[in-house]
Amino acid sequence: MTENAPAEAVSPPALAAESTVAKPEKKEDSFAVFLIKLVVIVAIFRSFMFSPFNIPSESMLPRLENGDYLLAAKWPYGITKYSMPFSLPLVPGRLFAHEPKRGDVVIFKAPPTNDIDYIKRVIGLPGDQLQMIGGQLHINGQPVLKQRVADFEIRISDNTRCYLPQFEAKLADGTPVCHYPQYRETLPNGVSYNVLDLGRTPQDDTPVFVVPEGKMFLMGDNRDNSLDSRFPAVANEGIGIVPQENLVGRATIMMFSTDGSASWIKPWTWFTAARWNRVGGTF
Repeated sequence: MTENAPAEAVSPPALAAESTVAKPEKKEDSFAVFLIKLVVIVAIFRSFMFSPFNIPSESMLPRLENGDYLLAAKWPYGITKYSMPFSLPLVPGRLFAHEPKRGDVVIFKAPPTNDIDYIKRVIGLPGDQLQMIGGQLHINGQPVLKQRVADFEIRISDNTRCYLPQFEAKLADGTPVCHYPQYRETLPNGVSYNVLDLGRTPQDDTPVFVVPEGKMFLMGDNRDNSLDSRFPAVANEGIGIVPQENLVGRATIMMFSTDGSASWIKPWTWFTAARWNRVGGTF
């Protein structure tokens, strides 16, 4: 009689199989975890390794042009709060500090507000005496070697205008350009780079600046069109002698460059505006 038949037993293997089946995670939870991991990875990369910067002015001509985009290495000079995204005060002082070298092209937070990224070249270090005499740089009483080289030429574009009308010119095909007097400058440690000298200006003659401990004297390569350490630290003007703790990174490689003529609604101009010959350049 089936009424009194015992219930069918479930075999142990079936129970085991049932117990090992994992419940699928919610897609929303998985995506949230992925986003958190991505944010952490990007924050670490930008804080301790590399960070992108763009050049918005002509103060570093001829090496850097308005519209350049470069990568800066964050680790060479140590880690400070300025290495952090949004300058979050997560780092006390300056960890793993290393002094920059004369000739380095550095990104830093500009005094006195310390909230805007500037880029200049390191010229003087603690203990150095700096002075401009007749447009020639002197370090510790000795004139820095300055040799005339071929004029620097740059095409006029949406990102480039000539400093004065006297520097305007045209190529044989009618292309408008700027022609600037250019010089090769060589620092005492052997580092060489080109600078522009646009004529006599008040900043061609300065008093002697003595660099205090923990600071650095910075200058733009476009000597007559750069508000740098020759000028007192005033918001949106000079920067004075800059604390090394304001360092953000060292320029390393050119990622991209544009002449400013691109339009978002005209995708083909994204390519025609690019200055491809500048991409990949190192410092």
